[in-house]
Amino acid sequence: MADIGNEGKGNSVKISKELIRHVAGIARVNLTDAELDRFVPELQEVLSVFDKLNELDTKDIEPSFHPVELKNALRDDDVEKSFTNEEALSNTEQKKDGYFKGPSAV
Repeated sequence: MADIGNEGKGNSVKISKELIRHVAGIARVNLTDAELDRFVPELQEVLSVFDKLNELDTKDIEPSFHPVELKNALRDDDVEKSFTNEEALSNTEQKKDGYFKGPSAV
């Protein structure tokens, strides 16, 4: 299983073939021994990068939940002049009883 400990400022998780095999089993993924051998150093490198990030002093940094500020892209819902029913239907022959007439849907 994982050898979890506090080394320096970051938390260090030791990646082993057994840990990868265990996680792969939970995910129902079959890995060969060659794949396990390849994943151990790759995953250990990823975790070491996160350990380096843990060393940064972020005490005075405000959390950011989005990389850019989100703004409402919708316009105000203001009442404006619009077509009357007669104006809307004036350029079509496909109308009936004050509505646009479309193909039958069965």
